[in-house]
Amino acid sequence: MGMAAGTNSSGPKKRRGRSRHAHAPMSEINVTPMVDVMLVLLIIFMVSAPLLTVGVPIDLPETRAKQLDGDTEPIAISVNSSGQVFIQDTEIPLDELIPKLTAIAKGGYDERIYVRGDQDADYGVIMKVMGRINAAGFKRIGMVTREEQGGS
Repeated sequence: MGMAAGTNSSGPKKRRGRSRHAHAPMSEINVTPMVDVMLVLLIIFMVSAPLLTVGVPIDLPETRAKQLDGDTEPIAISVNSSGQVFIQDTEIPLDELIPKLTAIAKGGYDERIYVRGDQDADYGVIMKVMGRINAAGFKRIGMVTREEQGGS
């Protein structure tokens, strides 16, 4: 007989609206770990990029010529100041230059070949290298220089 007003006789009320949303999965993407990984990769590439140059130390002469465009990686032949000849990073005798170059050239005689000569190297040695490459039948030979600083 003494029922309180506003109570339900079926038992205590349950709050259905709030409990349904409390355990729902989160629908937002957490980008913080992705940003952390990208920053680490950026630092790694910034540190390793300068180390990817050709390994023979050569002081290139400067010129006003424009850079050539190309689609494949050329073969680099270097002549240092003491007259030693290198294909990429490997020193080779001048007599073995053409057989090794022919074996390396994937594109045959149309392969791009860049000759890098130290500015203090003997001009005759550089011309011997270029002459032998040309006499072997390679057609796309270029000289590598640095862009001239200052000047008009």
